Amino acid sequence: MEKQILITVSREYGSGGHVIAEKIAKDFGLKLYDRSMLDEIANEKNIHVDVLEEYDEKPRNKMLTRRVGVHSNSMEEIVADMQFDFIREKAESGESFVVVGRCAETVLRRFDGLINIFITGDKASKQKRIEEIYHLTKSEAAEKIKRHDKKRKRYHDRHSDFKWGDSRHYDLCINSSKLGLEKTGDILEEYIKARIN
Repeated sequence: MEKQILITVSREYGSGGHVIAEKIAKDFGLKLYDRSMLDEIANEKNIHVDVLEEYDEKPRNKMLTRRVGVHSNSMEEIVADMQFDFIREKAESGESFVVVGRCAETVLRRFDGLINIFITGDKASKQKRIEEIYHLTKSEAAEKIKRHDKKRKRYHDRHSDFKWGDSRHYDLCINSSKLGLEKTGDILEEYIKARIN
């Protein structure tokens, strides 16, 4: 691929955003960075990956943490910064990739080949998907969605200067419930092709 392409996929829990990101990465022959980047970071820094996973994409506990200048004693903040540095370094190397979450639309905003996507979904569709994947009742699925989205919003809003899901800061926001995951992925790929040609 001649021109660098950086695709960020932010998503509501249950919308299938991760599955769609996997499809986009596979179809364009790009590396996908998601939670698995912690393996690379752990290996690089000689840290056990379990330590990083425990604090991945979690908001800091304000009562127990302190920041002085650029230094923080919050493991949540330290792990977030490690991931931001990792994503930034990959982009600076000229690599093209897809990244899921991790405030990548903020971290990578200065790069020309950036395409930011936000995937949402109808409440009923998201709930049904989570019920089926995790074998939960309707109320358990609803609670799980609410909990995960609240955590994602707090994490994002802590590390970004705009609100999570605010359509003004994404190139494309799409409801995956309308066409399903496969066709939603196809539509997004058409948009990406139009942008990179």
